[in-house]
Amino acid sequence: MPPPPGSPVRIEMTKWGDRPHWAFDGVLLGSDRHGDWLGFRAGTPMARPGLAITATNDQVGLVPRAGAWLATFHGEGGPVATYVDMTTEPVWDGSVVRAVDLDLDVIRLLDGSVVVDDEDEFEEHRVALGYPPEVVALARETCDRVRQAVADGEPPFDGIAHLDWLQRL
Repeated sequence: MPPPPGSPVRIEMTKWGDRPHWAFDGVLLGSDRHGDWLGFRAGTPMARPGLAITATNDQVGLVPRAGAWLATFHGEGGPVATYVDMTTEPVWDGSVVRAVDLDLDVIRLLDGSVVVDDEDEFEEHRVALGYPPEVVALARETCDRVRQAVADGEPPFDGIAHLDWLQRL
């Protein structure tokens, strides 16, 4: 269960084998039928081993009610419109959302096109890090479903569902 709306939250993603990956702080904006919405203001520091960046625009994240992904919807000035990481099922651990990043990403670019990114990284890590067959299947099936939903503009990937949450931020 997430903390109450308005509470500070943290995203902690790892790579397979409990290797550190992205970590950053935000605020829980609230929940709806899609899941729990998190806010990240422009200026939010975001870091992973070997890289530290500062968000250049406001963003809202979605921890789905069910599903093995985490989505980020970018506000004005963002480098992309939507970015969805394929993960293990995200879980709340107090005020921290934890998930294992499984490399594959579905991205809606600013021109509206939809791409799948990091397929080469997925194939490399699948072997090098020893992803179990069920994890490989989860990542591929989730990626296919999410890519289709983003391409078809199904909620919450319709370009509308996140707007109220972005305004609340």
